[in-house]
Amino acid sequence: MEKVKDKTREKFSVASEIDRLEGRRSRCQGNLERAEFKSRKEQLSEKARQELEDEMAIINDQMKKLDKELKLLRGENRKNMVLSVALLAVSALFYYIFFYDEDEA
Repeated sequence: MEKVKDKTREKFSVASEIDRLEGRRSRCQGNLERAEFKSRKEQLSEKARQELEDEMAIINDQMKKLDKELKLLRGENRKNMVLSVALLAVSALFYYIFFYDEDEA
């Protein structure tokens, strides 16, 4: 199952995957807030209250999984950014050594 997720994730950039997961997390947060509001404002039977608490527990689990995945993706995004900056620095160094130095000679 994990390999399927990795293969589908390869089709998207890290930034778009982060945006997609943040959208899913935002929807989960909204659902959780609605469920909490409902539990506070409405008089529910014991069965309905238990079902609502079960739903809230499921949503909390989903949010934890999304947070974990977002943390991993943000770490990967940081690595990509550092690699890009390093490549830019190496390119600038080569430019300085081979082109800028020739103009002074």
